[in-house]
Amino acid sequence: MIAALFAGLSDPLGALVRARAQLFLWMPVALGGGVGAYFTLKVEPGWLIYLTALAICAISLTLWLRGSVWFRLPAALIALAALGLLLAGLRAHLVAAPVLHYRYYGPVAGRIVKIDRARSDLIRLTLDQVRIDRVAPGNTPARVRVTLHGDQSEFTPEPGAQVMLTANLSPPPPPAAPRDYDFRRTAWFDRLGAIGYTRAPVMRVAPPDPGDWAMAAHRARMRLSTAIQSRIAGQPGAVAAALMTGDRSGLSEATREAMRRSGLAHLIAISGLHMGILAGFVFGLVRYGLALAGQPALIWPTKKLAAIAALIAASAYLWLAGPAVSTQRAWIMVSIMLLAVLFDRRALSLRTVSLAATLLLIWQPESLTAPGFQMSFAATTALIVMLGPWTRAARYLPRLLRPALMLVATSLIAGAATAPIVAAQFHRLSEYGVLANLFAVPAMGLVIMPMGVLAALLAPFGLSGPALWAVGQGTAWILRVARWVSDLDGSVLAIVQPGPCVLPLIALGALGLILTRGAGRTASIGLIATACVFWLRADDERPALLIAPEGRQVGVMTPLGRALSKPGAGFISGRWLAADGDAATLEVAAARPAFSGPRGARIAQFRGAQLAHFTGKAVQYALPAVCAKGGIVVTSAKFDSATGPCDLWDAQRQRETGAVAISAAGEITTTAQVKGRRLWTRP
Repeated sequence: MIAALFAGLSDPLGALVRARAQLFLWMPVALGGGVGAYFTLKVEPGWLIYLTALAICAISLTLWLRGSVWFRLPAALIALAALGLLLAGLRAHLVAAPVLHYRYYGPVAGRIVKIDRARSDLIRLTLDQVRIDRVAPGNTPARVRVTLHGDQSEFTPEPGAQVMLTANLSPPPPPAAPRDYDFRRTAWFDRLGAIGYTRAPVMRVAPPDPGDWAMAAHRARMRLSTAIQSRIAGQPGAVAAALMTGDRSGLSEATREAMRRSGLAHLIAISGLHMGILAGFVFGLVRYGLALAGQPALIWPTKKLAAIAALIAASAYLWLAGPAVSTQRAWIMVSIMLLAVLFDRRALSLRTVSLAATLLLIWQPESLTAPGFQMSFAATTALIVMLGPWTRAARYLPRLLRPALMLVATSLIAGAATAPIVAAQFHRLSEYGVLANLFAVPAMGLVIMPMGVLAALLAPFGLSGPALWAVGQGTAWILRVARWVSDLDGSVLAIVQPGPCVLPLIALGALGLILTRGAGRTASIGLIATACVFWLRADDERPALLIAPEGRQVGVMTPLGRALSKPGAGFISGRWLAADGDAATLEVAAARPAFSGPRGARIAQFRGAQLAHFTGKAVQYALPAVCAKGGIVVTSAKFDSATGPCDLWDAQRQRETGAVAISAAGEITTTAQVKGRRLWTRP
């Protein structure tokens, strides 16, 4: 579209008309621009901003529909961008729910709405209909998430059951570093107002209500998952349950890590691959089954009947697997493709992708910030763009080799399209991901999903055993591939965290390469090159000093990498090292030469002055003497003021600032400065 403007300088009116023809493809880009603008604001928009955006949207919409041809294209883009900002703000206010703003210990009661597993391999329960002792209903979070410690052998979690427990609760945690991932925003849109743990046994107060249709899918999911894991033992059964029902509570952290390191983590999150294989198998099964009817099949609209059956199967899969964003996104994509078949339209095109992205951004604007949204649409777009060249090239390839070569090409294209997103969001790349997918994905398409469908069809007759056995063999194969690849030397490449503008520049550049010509493509290449330059400089821009929220950890950059003041605070420390592009373990980072002294009073040098990190109760006695020497003092305790010339970062100060990053030049950046005062950051 932009290229058409450059290429048509001699005929500007014609260029505008030609550019407008591609407006449909740019709809999600413009809409996403407005959504992204909302999330990058440092202050929550007030009514004046919303009214201004609404006025801009109305005026631009009028120019789009009735204005001169010169204004219609830019007016359309502006209207969509303003609409994106309005939709994001509306969604943020519609999901608003109370957030716990202090630590709480005591009785908690509620209904189980989700069962999953924490990184520590412990079961987690998400509760709604929450009741917290001494907390007014108007201040009670809509949902809380509790990790189960201790002996819970007498308790079997069941969706919909009413439970009571004694829990330690706290607000959703702030980012580990000023520019790190903000879990508070995700929790806000999930209406999750507190997280915590319990060490006491959980008591079931009441069984699930059979008339609670809101939990019917969850109950069916867990029953089916239990049945699958009872027939397929061990982690292969847990993987099969995750693939077929969406229940991942049986997956161990070792399995999850092996899948992540091998680049196969996408297989255990129900997404486009699963939904596409399921719909494709049902479509083919019904269409070729109807063909067996003989002459009537020449009259019946078998293709459309197969599309209807596939749509029903995909919708049932969505209902069973739950409302995860990746599952919803996959269902929208598959539904649009099947509806295109019903209306005799091209099923697989960039317009399909554009429509799916637009619908999802309207429905859940916050999904724009989710890595799953970004990776899914990046991979799908790249595969559709390369479909034409592949089709032309495949004619010159031996027929028997085409399926294998297509699998290799698909893995390469999807991997290349998603690699920048994976590297930017998770700070690591699986170097052998293409190899792992080459061996694992055929088992998904040829064994697991088809046999899963057959098992579902045969289960009412008690004949699902052989099909489930085949599913188990397929998931066991995937696990063997994942463990083999993850154990290879150099299987994971650590990547330094890029700046906030890098990923948007790459996305815009990639879209420009696909949707534009001429000067537009040249500009797009320039955007990608600029992003690469910024990313290459990211290593030099990492903070020289990091202070964790509440003073729980301190990290100093050294020639050997970041040195930690202690080996604890595992989640925060791991986030720091990952963002540095550092593959060292916490123990190795804590052993790097920088800090000295006992565990509760660690001393280092930073910018030629003393850096002290104090934990424990003895800090109140040691602080005056240490603070008198100047430098930076970090402590998890609370003090009214510093007792000397030091720069004191105590619990009270950090409650207001969050995590702290200090550059080698002494420039201070805090979470409060970067994230601003938004709905999900306000105390």
